[in-house]
Amino acid sequence: MKMGIITRDKNGWGTIQLREAMKRQNITPMCFNFSHVVARVKYKPVASAGETNILKDLSALITRPIGRGSLEEIIFRMNLLYRLERLGIPIINSPSSIERSVDKYYTLTLLEEHGLPVPRTAVTENHREALKCFNELGSDVVVKPLFGSRGIGATRISNPDIATRVFRAISFYHGVLYLQEFVPHGRSDIRAFVVGDRVIASMQRVAGTWKTNVSLGAKPVPLKLSGKLEDLAVKTAKTIGCKIAGVDILEGPNGPLIIELNSQPGWRGLQSVTKVNIADEIVQYVLSELKL
Repeated sequence: MKMGIITRDKNGWGTIQLREAMKRQNITPMCFNFSHVVARVKYKPVASAGETNILKDLSALITRPIGRGSLEEIIFRMNLLYRLERLGIPIINSPSSIERSVDKYYTLTLLEEHGLPVPRTAVTENHREALKCFNELGSDVVVKPLFGSRGIGATRISNPDIATRVFRAISFYHGVLYLQEFVPHGRSDIRAFVVGDRVIASMQRVAGTWKTNVSLGAKPVPLKLSGKLEDLAVKTAKTIGCKIAGVDILEGPNGPLIIELNSQPGWRGLQSVTKVNIADEIVQYVLSELKL
């Protein structure tokens, strides 16, 4: 059996973990990125990466981060995944769940509509309206890129003059203003790693600032979730349609809140504080899906 890994770097830490986990299951890993792929219409192979016929040679695909690209590149990558999925190859996570999760606004709307707890958030293209929302949200907000991860570009603003300058700058460059109320959280949050119907591992991320991303220096601390928080994480992943997800939870003054969901999560920090082999769990889950 051969299994594909769509990845920007076949020698990246997470990809190496998946490759080794596949080999332990007697699976041959095939790594490629989107720039290696040729897609065809009306003649075959429908899609290939080098000498690999993706539909014929691979039993499943695991998507790692889609990567940066132009609008044309991103649309092509997503449409390619949709076509491969329509033609029968299992893709984890599915292109629809990737689309939902990559857009923070889309994610929060779906979670709210399904009764899951999320922070108050305002999204607009207009810097004047954003300033009104800044006041509505208590004049203490976190401004985030609509698309992005690892806390990069997120800024806490509590000064109206700074808010005005930042909002004008983002609007001038045709950015979307995504404002979220700042939730006091003791400089820590929770990452729950969901695979299928369960949380396989979790951690508390403890930081010296309000940003709790491990990639920005937060310290991972092992954590056993309560049943309530496990259920919350699993429901969050299911709502977005993710089979594998990193769910970020803040324990605020009024209870837990879902801050974000990552459909292509890294797990290096989490692996350092858990005995569960996360890559093995992912590969075993993909195999279980193939037997359905």
